[in-house]
Amino acid sequence: MLIPVENVMMPNAHRGHEGNKGHKGNARQVTARTSVSFVAFVSFVSLVASAAPARAEIVFFNTGRTLSVKSHRIEGDSVVLALRNGGEIVCESLIIARIGPDEVPYPEPEPAAVEQPLTVVQEAVAVPYGDIINKFAAEQDVPVKLVRAVIEVESAYKSRARSPKGAMGLMQLMPATARRYAVADPYDPASNIEAGIKHLKSLLQRLPVTLALAAYNAGEAAVQRFNGIPPYPETRDYVSRIMRLAAR
Repeated sequence: MLIPVENVMMPNAHRGHEGNKGHKGNARQVTARTSVSFVAFVSFVSLVASAAPARAEIVFFNTGRTLSVKSHRIEGDSVVLALRNGGEIVCESLIIARIGPDEVPYPEPEPAAVEQPLTVVQEAVAVPYGDIINKFAAEQDVPVKLVRAVIEVESAYKSRARSPKGAMGLMQLMPATARRYAVADPYDPASNIEAGIKHLKSLLQRLPVTLALAAYNAGEAAVQRFNGIPPYPETRDYVSRIMRLAAR
């Protein structure tokens, strides 16, 4: 499915769970550049394509934002970005500064196995921090599968994960969110998961699930500004991945 993003306004800021501190700041529309810039861009991506093949690529936008993709190809004045989880994004080449290899390995999804009845023992072994997740999800009446999907996408269950913008721990709490829920140590799995679930519940009480997830990723203010899921590739991919994981 092609998602044209021509003339999409790329924002400045990156991440936040607070209403006025979303992933996106004030959007700025990219102005037109000379044809020389496009020639330089094509030369660069061609050089990258001729290098050793990478498992994935990182797209660096002129706004300072980045996006990890499976691959890219050039079609005229546009660049088609193949997402690692399926789908494509079409964008003008002028909004991209450069494309480089992503050194982080992303294993290809394995063929779906025949589902077997999931026992309590299997679940406890397969899901890290399963008891903690089950406890706080039940207390806050938030679906366990949804919480697991959020943790998987946010940190891949790495309790010491930290984003460049300061999001911390399993559920990637921003400092303001950690303070809001009185989290003394954001890297403590129990404290992090409890606060993350409480924050997710607060969003679910006001918004449909897809918009609540978008607000968790990009900030509630961004959802309100666009009256729906913001047109940010990262946020749309984020919501899509979590919904697929939660439906399993």
